[in-house]
Amino acid sequence: MDSSENALAALGILLAAYLIGSVPFAVVFSRIFGLKDPRTYGSGNPGATNVLRSGNKLAAALTLFGDAAKGWLAVWIAIAVNLSPMLIAGVAMAVFLGHLYPIFLKFKGGKGVATAFGVMMAIEPLMALATMVTWIIMAVFFRYSSLAALTCAVFAPFYYFFGGMLVWQSHLAIGIALIVIAIFLMFRHKANIQRLIQGTEPRLGQGKKN
Repeated sequence: MDSSENALAALGILLAAYLIGSVPFAVVFSRIFGLKDPRTYGSGNPGATNVLRSGNKLAAALTLFGDAAKGWLAVWIAIAVNLSPMLIAGVAMAVFLGHLYPIFLKFKGGKGVATAFGVMMAIEPLMALATMVTWIIMAVFFRYSSLAALTCAVFAPFYYFFGGMLVWQSHLAIGIALIVIAIFLMFRHKANIQRLIQGTEPRLGQGKKN
């Protein structure tokens, strides 16, 4: 296989990962359960948290699982077929960006927390576990889901590189992919960051303020 064929194969792999990430489980399960389109109420975000506002916990749980599973699946396949670390990193970013900017929803997707977690589960389960524990600690002590997610976004790359020195083998390309994902997560939470600064961000268990 020459370089042009390699490039086309890599492009096809990245496109497939993006399409997997583009599957809008919030919309899919809302339709299955006969709920309103999650883009028409609450925050307008096609994600599990907004689906939960419909009152259907099962639909929200399935959305959360689906969004995480697609991130895990794309990266797991890339690792299972022994792709290079550079291409695995590309797949991780492609499936994540597919969720954020899905072609099936005119490039208006969710915030990506669940999909990012799925990506981390495939890359290194222990890193994902450490990230999940961080989320729980932040959520319990501060009661802000968005703050917990932002903290995890910042810490995940550090966990990856630190664990790579002690427990697992790390790769620079994959670490950079995690940093890029963290940056996009913070960008997608910019409204939450503004509300946190202003003191108007709703805590866990509270309704969203108008």
